[in-house]
Amino acid sequence: MAGVRPQSAFRRCGATRGVRYLMPDEDFRLTKITQLCRTLPETERALRGDHADFRVRQRVFAYFLNDHHGDGVISVCCKSALGENLERVRSDPARFYLPAYIGARGWFGMRLDREPIDWHEVENILERSYRLIAPKRLAQTLIQRNR
Repeated sequence: MAGVRPQSAFRRCGATRGVRYLMPDEDFRLTKITQLCRTLPETERALRGDHADFRVRQRVFAYFLNDHHGDGVISVCCKSALGENLERVRSDPARFYLPAYIGARGWFGMRLDREPIDWHEVENILERSYRLIAPKRLAQTLIQRNR
């Protein structure tokens, strides 16, 4: 049947008046990115359908995008130092791209829909983006913690 997910794609949730209902599982890549971001001070996650943004003190430092505007791409988008986003795309266009709207402002996307995913690299780009966006004192605590 079209549009019906197999039973394994759902997890059991709480009961309401004895009726059990099922909710779709969260994408494993979003779960992993959330785990990585939760290690950063004062990080908050906001879900927006299949997308999520990660903020520090109301400022976005990362996006998880799943088929954004129907492009079929699953990625994490992060802020980069001046010119780093262009260099990444130039050096490896199969893995990196400039996301619509924010690519021109120093952001880049790392594709997560191609195997294998280097989670250490994802962690590194999330931390770098966080340090660029977070207030200086918070960014400094992260640098000191990593020593």
